[in-house]
Parts: sequence; structure tokens; C-alpha cells
Amino acid sequence: MEERYTRSGSPTRVPIPNDGDENIPLTKIQTSRAGAESYYKSIFDEADIDHDGYITIQELCTMINNNHLTEKPIPSHIVRKIHQVADINHDGHLDYREFVDMLNDPKNYSIFERYVTKYVNFVVPRRQPEESEEPYLETIYEEEYSCWPPRLGMVIISCIEIIFFFIDELKETNSTNSATGPMAKLFIYDPTKRYEFWRYLTYMFVHIGYSHLVYNLVVQIFIGIPLEMVHGWWRVLLIYFAGVIAGSLGTSITNPTFKLAGASGGVYSLVTAHIATIIMNWAEMSFPVIQLIIFIIITGGDFSISIYNRYWVKEDEQTGYAAHVTGALAGLLVGIVVLRNLKLTKKENVMWWIAVAIYMILMLVGICWNLFYTDYFPKQV
Repeated sequence: MEERYTRSGSPTRVPIPNDGDENIPLTKIQTSRAGAESYYKSIFDEADIDHDGYITIQELCTMINNNHLTEKPIPSHIVRKIHQVADINHDGHLDYREFVDMLNDPKNYSIFERYVTKYVNFVVPRRQPEESEEPYLETIYEEEYSCWPPRLGMVIISCIEIIFFFIDELKETNSTNSATGPMAKLFIYDPTKRYEFWRYLTYMFVHIGYSHLVYNLVVQIFIGIPLEMVHGWWRVLLIYFAGVIAGSLGTSITNPTFKLAGASGGVYSLVTAHIATIIMNWAEMSFPVIQLIIFIIITGGDFSISIYNRYWVKEDEQTGYAAHVTGALAGLLVGIVVLRNLKLTKKENVMWWIAVAIYMILMLVGICWNLFYTDYFPKQV
């Protein structure tokens, strides 16, 4: 993206953030300094269709496209970015001063944000307008990805995990290698203390060793935050918690004597949540086949290594593979249910109901197994 300024009387290219790094020329008539204020006011009044003193995204689209200010219609997602950059106080609309500043002092995106944009555009669906739609209407994708307000769900969870880890390390050096610290004792999933129901969720804050912590932090930050930027923090946290709970329930059934620590169930739920959004938005995604293959390789590769180590190499390790599998399954099912679908089809609607049914049945089985099949588990202490 670049800025080009020409002498008075010539068209000016205003930098417009877009996903193709291609400038769309926006013609701006130069006026004398004395007449500039009245000129801008006349443009503002014309753009302010409902005369409320503010310009919304739709009004900005109308002004640009209906008055032929560009050589070709600007896609709605680009106009939204222009509006977001110009909206200094982030109140959702432009007042007169913000409107004038937008015309006179357009801002370039920082290098960091441009890289974030490219990354997010690859891992999340992008709206594809239909031929029958006006260029500026957004009828399906309710909220584009955005860095503002900050998406902090995964950041907060990660900070809590770090704090718990170092509390144990400060209390007793290397206690995190054996989960003997005070935080680990209180929050780890322990099959002999299943009556302390919070442990089915809070074990995600306990990690065994630095490598376990770092791996989970890196994956959940780099996979979770892009999902938050499109689907909202609460949807992503819902998937994450569903994966964590599914991980503890699955482990309690398949390995009833195992203790469980770590956020791997939640991490794997985020990975398969990406697969869910690819499946449900196949036609609207950029390179869906490539993205699907990447996430299948990530998930399948770990599962394959785990199965090989356990059944062929016969390694005596206490890794909660059941938590990985059940967390991944929960992420896929809950992701299909709660993540945004850009254009719902009949087939996808059927898939939605199937996902709801399967998830509810599996959760009911896991909960009832833990509540009523008490002889299956170690004695409670």
C-alpha cells in the first residue's frame, strides 16, 4: 500500500487498506484554503443521509460508490477498514472532524497489523458477496475481524496458566515436574478426588514442566486469537472450556486411575474448531482445501505419534492422549454449533443439528458415567 500526492488540480490516491495490497484510486478535488471548510461541509452533509451529524459505514459506502469517486466499486470489507481507521474514538461512526481528517490525512496500517491481516485472512473465512448484492451491503458476516477492542480471552487464560506455574515453582523448585506444588494439588484432576468437581475444568491451569507449558501457550495464542478476532472471545472460550471438560471426562473413562494436568484438551479443541469453520464455510473460504489439509496434518500427526509410542514402542509415559482426542472431538462439534456461518445451507443446517445431538449424547454419557458408575473409579479420599 502506498501514498501518492499530486499537485493541486490532479487526482490524489488515498491509501486504502485491503487484502491484495492494491490501491483503489479515490479522486479528491483540490480547493483553495478559504473554500475548503465549506467544501468539506457540503460533502459531509451529502454523505450524512439521515442528517444525524454522523456518517456510518453504509453511508460512507453510498457516498463513495454512488458518486463514482472510484474507478470501480470498493468492496464492503475495504470500506469498513477505511471507516475503522478514521473512527478515532471508536464509537462506530464518523463525526465531521473525523471525516475531514480521513480525507486529508489518511493513515497507513502499521507493518505489524498488515502481517496480522494476511495471517487472519488465511486462517478465517472471508465474505464473498453475491452478484445480486450491492457492493456495500454486509448481510451475513455480522462482524469482521478486528484488533479493536483487543481480543483478550486467550491472553487472560494464558496469563493465569503462567501465574499458577510460577507460584508452584517459587514455593518449591522443580515441583512442576511432579505436580506437587500448592496450585497443582488444589486444581489438578485427581481421580481420587472427583467430588471436587472444579478439577474437571481447573486442571487446565496446571502444567508439568516448562516444555508442556510453552507448547500449550504458543498453540493456543497463535490459533486462538485469530478465531477470537472473527468469532468473538466468548465463542472461542466456550469451545476451549468444552474441550477441557471433554478431556477430563474422556480421560476419567478411558484411564480411570490417571491424574490429568495441562490445557491440551482446550488446545486441541481450538485446532479442530478451525476445521469446523472450514467445513461450515467451505464456499466462502480462501484455499479451503489447503487449510483443511494443514489442520488435519497437525491433528493427525500428533495422534499418530501418540499411538505409535504407546502401542508399538511401548513407552511408559503418562500423557493424556484421551484428553487430546476427546478435546479435539469437542472442538469440532462445538465449533460447528457456535462459530459463525457466513452462508447457511440446508446441508450445513443438518450438520448443525447432528453436531448438537452427538455432543449432548457424549457429554451425557460422560457425566452419568462419573456420577453413577462409582465402582469403576479409585476410592475417594
